[in-house]
Amino acid sequence: MSLTLGFSAGVMILVSFVELLGEGIEAVGFAPAHLAFFLGMAAMFLVDALIPHDYFEVHEHGPGHGHDPHKNALMKTGLFVALGLGIHNFPEGMASFVGALENPSLGISIAVAIAIHNIPEGLAVAAPILAASGSRKKAMLWTFVSGIVEPLGAGVAALILMPFLSDAILGYVLAAVAGVMVFISLDELIPTARSYGREHLSILGVMIGMIVMFLSLWALGHVHIA
Repeated sequence: MSLTLGFSAGVMILVSFVELLGEGIEAVGFAPAHLAFFLGMAAMFLVDALIPHDYFEVHEHGPGHGHDPHKNALMKTGLFVALGLGIHNFPEGMASFVGALENPSLGISIAVAIAIHNIPEGLAVAAPILAASGSRKKAMLWTFVSGIVEPLGAGVAALILMPFLSDAILGYVLAAVAGVMVFISLDELIPTARSYGREHLSILGVMIGMIVMFLSLWALGHVHIA
């Protein structure tokens, strides 16, 4: 779990800074994109502060049942990751829809890139929830919920936002989502990974996750090496 959670954090941190924030900067500029990034972090901080830290402990197990604090932390982490990735997937669905409108081949390439990203992102949701609950069905359910937001995002773009949709709006949203994902990684994933007493494994997982995400971005042409 230490290695796996570190891996998930590495994936989320690298894709946030290299892809999401980078696209935001390209669309709206350096300072506006970073403002959206920090607002995303602040919003996630408020969500974290407003959810009592014993919420999952009480509601998943009931008081006084000898619950495992590691499992409580893992369940909280998994649901936060599902929330963050759900927010992340919403503008990705919008991006796929807009790309396909401009050029069908562009829409296909965006969809393939997102599908590849969703493999480690699904792991980030499923692994902690499976470890906390022991239920494959629960892990699959929350992974499905975080992913189904993507076609919902495309539907919203098609039905509601078409008159207002622009590269600038998508840029702001993607930069804010990057802030959400970085907050989740630093506040939930990495501390939980280290709580297993495997500091070197957790940071090794972060490095491996970053390398895997870098290779996927490079293979898909999202980054270029001189």
